[in-house]
Amino acid sequence: MRSRFRRSVLAALAAAASTVLMCPPAPAAPPMRPAAGLPSLGPGFLWGVSTSGFQSEGHAPDSNWTRYVAANPAYDRLQDSVDFYDRYDSDIHAAAAMGVRVFRISIEWARLEPAPGVWDEGAFRHYDAVVASIEGAGMRPMITLDHWVYPGWEAGRGGWRAAGMVGDWLDNARRVVDRYRSRNPLWVTVNEPVAYAEQEARHGAADPNRMLDRIAQVHNAIYDYIHQVQPGAQVTSNLGYAAGEEAQVNGGIVDRIANRLDYVGIDYYFAYDPAAAFLDGISQATGSAIPSISSARLSDLPVRPEGIYYALQYYSRRFPGKPLYIVENGLPTDNGRPRADGYSRSDHLRDTVFWLQRAKADGMNVIGYNYWSLTDNYEWGSYAPRFGLYTVDVRTDPTLTRRPTDAVGTYNQLIAAGGVPPGYRPVRAPSLCILVDPPASCLSPVGGP
Repeated sequence: MRSRFRRSVLAALAAAASTVLMCPPAPAAPPMRPAAGLPSLGPGFLWGVSTSGFQSEGHAPDSNWTRYVAANPAYDRLQDSVDFYDRYDSDIHAAAAMGVRVFRISIEWARLEPAPGVWDEGAFRHYDAVVASIEGAGMRPMITLDHWVYPGWEAGRGGWRAAGMVGDWLDNARRVVDRYRSRNPLWVTVNEPVAYAEQEARHGAADPNRMLDRIAQVHNAIYDYIHQVQPGAQVTSNLGYAAGEEAQVNGGIVDRIANRLDYVGIDYYFAYDPAAAFLDGISQATGSAIPSISSARLSDLPVRPEGIYYALQYYSRRFPGKPLYIVENGLPTDNGRPRADGYSRSDHLRDTVFWLQRAKADGMNVIGYNYWSLTDNYEWGSYAPRFGLYTVDVRTDPTLTRRPTDAVGTYNQLIAAGGVPPGYRPVRAPSLCILVDPPASCLSPVGGP
């Protein structure tokens, strides 16, 4: 799950002005193709769930993020998170019971190399067992090499500020690739590079531009290595889609790695909010405490499910014909309470799948979708945002019981049917174009059959 990368006030003003000038008036609800006219996503579609090591495993070794948590008293204590480390097998089988075909994990460098040059074979064997459980349950592993966490000793050397980080990172990544290449995983090199750089700038004093240069360097190098030792591999770096700002936010990193993407991994959560973008720019430029999208509760950010169509459209135009995979998508609640807007996890999931079907029907090469996340977990400082298909109350329930949300049965039904049923109409109708993903959502709104 990403945080929003903040723009300067001038960029925010320019974006707002551009939107006003470029976007013609649009109806509140553009015409939609009925589901009866949409094909299913098909038997080869890769339905999945996403998890993240640090956010869900617990029993965390020393890392940059254990240090960030310790240094920030306002953060929730990590404790053992939802204890995926011990409960992985039952969690994996819960995913399989829904019909899921892909299970995403991250393999944590901080576990594998607890001290410079010291490799923990026991940690590798643990991940051997996790991957074997995924395969034994009939699913394909999706392995993320870096989900924002690296060893504490590496943080002590400066993390991504240190030139030696690139070589150290690649040493670990090659070992992971060598260990699991025979399992034919889908590979994700670095999770949401721009949001990663933002987090490291906030916590670790990294220079975002230099860090993104180094991330591009490691992505390109490990891509080549994976293809050297695993011909036919599928490799990506998933991008945290920034509605209304995608070219400005992710364009630079995409340009650096464009020739080394076998499929485009996209994380989509929230729509564009012109007012919040403007306030974010003011706050960034002045250093003031103006409330902004960066500080808002995740459950208050604008959820407009048709926006996933425009995210797929953007990358289908950027990379014509290339496979597109939604690596993360989900709906946040606050501490498990119903959302103020009344939108349920099941409704959001059905609406989102409707738009996936629409995108595929319109010629976009959508090959997979992962729900974020299988269970609630640690959202980078807080247990308040809940995204899980299964909810877990870490703050008050020492048993860490997994309780299914309404969306568990819904996801099972969607997977079995290959999409929403004939005649389905989204619960949440399309919004005014300026509130979705301008200018694309205004200049080429998704329309009739």
